[in-house]
Amino acid sequence: MLADVEVAVNDARQSTPPRELLGRIARNVEQVMAGQSGAIRRILAAFLAGGHVLLEDNPGTGKTTLAKALARSIGAEFRRVQFTPDLLPSDILGVSVFNPKDQSFHFHAGPIFTQVLLADEINRASPRTQSALLEAMAEGQVSIEGKSYPLGDLFFVLATQNPIEFRGTYPLPEAQMDRFAVRLSLGYVEAEAEVAILSAQEQVHPLERIGACISAPEVLGLKQRVKSVRVSAELKRYVVDLVRATRVAPSVQLGASPRASLALTHTAQALALADGEDFVQPEHIREMAIAVLAHRLVLSPEAKFAGATAEAIVGDILKHTPIPA
Repeated sequence: MLADVEVAVNDARQSTPPRELLGRIARNVEQVMAGQSGAIRRILAAFLAGGHVLLEDNPGTGKTTLAKALARSIGAEFRRVQFTPDLLPSDILGVSVFNPKDQSFHFHAGPIFTQVLLADEINRASPRTQSALLEAMAEGQVSIEGKSYPLGDLFFVLATQNPIEFRGTYPLPEAQMDRFAVRLSLGYVEAEAEVAILSAQEQVHPLERIGACISAPEVLGLKQRVKSVRVSAELKRYVVDLVRATRVAPSVQLGASPRASLALTHTAQALALADGEDFVQPEHIREMAIAVLAHRLVLSPEAKFAGATAEAIVGDILKHTPIPA
C-alpha cells in the first residue's frame, strides 16, 4: 500500500509543474472567494507546508466558504465543528460505546478524523476542549484511551474566531496559538468584488459549481516538493534573526518560539514553489513574516495600553533587520 502511494506521488511530481497545479487550486477557490487572492495564496502555503491556519475576522467575510472551497478543490473530505461552551473533547475526538451483544467497547470516531477540519469559532469552547486539538495539530495523531490514531498526510485545521465579540469566549492559550502556522484576516473586499459576489449568487451558490481540480496524489506530491525547495544558509540566518528579534523587542513579554522559525521557513518554501522557484528568496520570507510571527507574541500590558500591535512590531523588525544580499 505504501509503495503504491509513493509511486503515485512520484508520478504526480514528474507530470504537471507545481506552479501550474497551485495556480489551478487558487483559481478554483477564487471562483468562490472573489478578491481574496492574497489570503488564498498564504493559506495554500500553510497547507502545503504542513501547518494549520487561524482565520480571525468579522462574521460574514467568507471564512467557512473558503474552507469548503479549498476542500472541494483538492477533493478532500471536509467536516465542520461548531465550537460552543458545552462542547466536550469527546465530541471532537470520538468515544467508545459499549455493545451489549458482544460485551465489548467499540470506538466511534469523531469529526477530527477527516482531511480538512473547520473549527468554527474555536474560542467559544472551553480551554479543555480547545486542548483536544493540540496533539492533532502538532503530531498528526490523537491519543484516545491509551491508543494512538493517525490522522493522515492531508490533515489540515482551519480555525476561525470573531475578534469583535469577546463575551462568552475563552482566549486561545499561547501553546494553542503556537500550533497555528499562520493567522490571517480576510477583511472586506473592494466594492467591485462585492458586486461580483452578488451577481455570482443570483441563481446558485458558486460552491455548487466547483469540484476537485487536483488529485490526492498530486497534493501529496506538492507537499513533498515543498521540502526540496532550497534555503540558503544566509536566509536561514535571516529567519532566525527575525524570530530572535521578537524575543528582545521592548514591548514584548513573550516572543516567537523555534517552532515559528520552522513555520516561517516552510511556508516561504511553499511560496517559492508556487512562484516556480527552486530556492527561497528574501521576499518569500518577508511576505509570510507577519502572518507567521505576530499571533505568537504576547505584548506587555503597557504596550497594549499604548495601542501597540503585534503586527506593527513585526513590521518594525522587518524594517530594521538587514536583508541578506
